[in-house]
Amino acid sequence: MHQQQVYAQAADFTMSAEAKLIGADLLITLVGGDTHHIGTVTTWSNKQIETIRFESHSGRFHKDDVLAEKILDIISPCLSGNCVITSGVHVNGINKEQIDASFEMAADLGQQLAEWLKETPFTFEAPVYKKKG
Repeated sequence: MHQQQVYAQAADFTMSAEAKLIGADLLITLVGGDTHHIGTVTTWSNKQIETIRFESHSGRFHKDDVLAEKILDIISPCLSGNCVITSGVHVNGINKEQIDASFEMAADLGQQLAEWLKETPFTFEAPVYKKKG
């Protein structure tokens, strides 16, 4: 199994993305800041994006999918199958500069992953199904 870990740092915090090729598919774990977690799960299949947001606090839901979608915008031309991104970035007392930087870092991570995907072949055997009858 091929895998890659990439990092971006700005505005006093770091984000990282760990990507694993699983057959024709790609699994990415995006984390960063002070408290890593799984806030959202974003899927890309048949060129459609869907997201599940987990509950955060005070009836709110995590919004980490906006970072996952930024990465998907960049890497989707490189994908040969499905993609799942779990995202959880939390910076204690986050400020506007850090929010803005998180989008730039997500784009940077996406670029790094796209370069890796261009160099890394999706090698897998097609599944074989039993014929009916």
